[in-house]
Amino acid sequence: KSHGYRPWEYYNADEELKEAISQINSGFFSPGQPDLFRPLVDSLLGYDTYMLLADYRAYVDCQDRVAALYEDQDAWARMSILNTARMGYFSSDRTIREYCQEIWNVESVLPDEPDAAFAGPLLQKA
Repeated sequence: KSHGYRPWEYYNADEELKEAISQINSGFFSPGQPDLFRPLVDSLLGYDTYMLLADYRAYVDCQDRVAALYEDQDAWARMSILNTARMGYFSSDRTIREYCQEIWNVESVLPDEPDAAFAGPLLQKA
């Protein structure tokens, strides 16, 4: 963005992207209301806050690689199992604990009554 993001350049450089946006703009996906998605198209081609057009080709290319990999069921199963096995690190418990320690500067404390343990740790200012 600092060098001047121009969504029209991405639109004009990629025929597939151009066709998709043109179909959306023409009312192809909303025949009863051909102007329904005009604000979306105007946003994408006008200022594209999230630079979606810049990411389009990389997204489509990655999706093509995923589709090709899915055809190899053994490789897909292996990757799925490994992905599941490795996701433990990304637990919400760990994330909340790190936020408590590193961002909010609070520590977790367990309640005094055993019956209240189902509520989880409480937070107090460190």
